[in-house]
Amino acid sequence: MTFIADIPPFPTRRSALAAVVLGALIAVPSHAQTTQRIPVSEIKPLLALAAERGAAHGVLTGPGADYVRRRFDATTPIEIDVATLHALPQPGCARLEVTTRQRDVLEQGKRADQELRWQVSFCRDGSFPEKR
Repeated sequence: MTFIADIPPFPTRRSALAAVVLGALIAVPSHAQTTQRIPVSEIKPLLALAAERGAAHGVLTGPGADYVRRRFDATTPIEIDVATLHALPQPGCARLEVTTRQRDVLEQGKRADQELRWQVSFCRDGSFPEKR
């Protein structure tokens, strides 16, 4: 038999935090967690946006995307994620990391997901920083 006195009057911090996290996960539909991607035919708009806001997410469209799909016999979208690594001394400029990925790519007779990461310095006005 359990008496009310045996139940702690207030939840512990850990259990309260767990309840809040669980509630948040249940309240947010899974489709709401999907990254919204901007269609782009070139990468520069994503670089400028990431230099300004810290991150940008896109999907390649147009002739460049068509070429890559034909080259690697893939029909899946080419996703591009750009993240700011750190600000540069020149105002409005940042070091960015660019990640491109495509699923189900045919290369050397085998299908696999492919990902390429590289870095670039870029300014939110669309230019490359000046070397000093």
